Amino acid sequence: MEMPRPTDAHREAFRALVPDAPGVEVRPMFGQLAAFVHGNMFMALYGDRATFKLAAADLDEARAREDAEPFAPGGRTMREYVALPLAAPGLDDLVDRALAYVSTLPPKPGR
Repeated sequence: MEMPRPTDAHREAFRALVPDAPGVEVRPMFGQLAAFVHGNMFMALYGDRATFKLAAADLDEARAREDAEPFAPGGRTMREYVALPLAAPGLDDLVDRALAYVSTLPPKPGR
């Protein structure tokens, strides 16, 4: 399965979503971009979609959206993630929820 490639416009739209918050950084990942807080990924770019790692209740709500898809790179579904088009409404709220949730996880050891 071929991985979708983001355009420069997709990368720019993704970076615009990433909050300027303590501990948050954007790094390249498999030809895409991902945002991390304290070493844990909370959102990622996948082609023309933004993916979010969410707590169970938020995940159920996000997956109920008509424009939501499972995040399944290489055909393997990542259980705590949901994917939505970068142009979808309400992404800022999902960014906030993903950041809040992942901020509660233990920090990953330094790189």
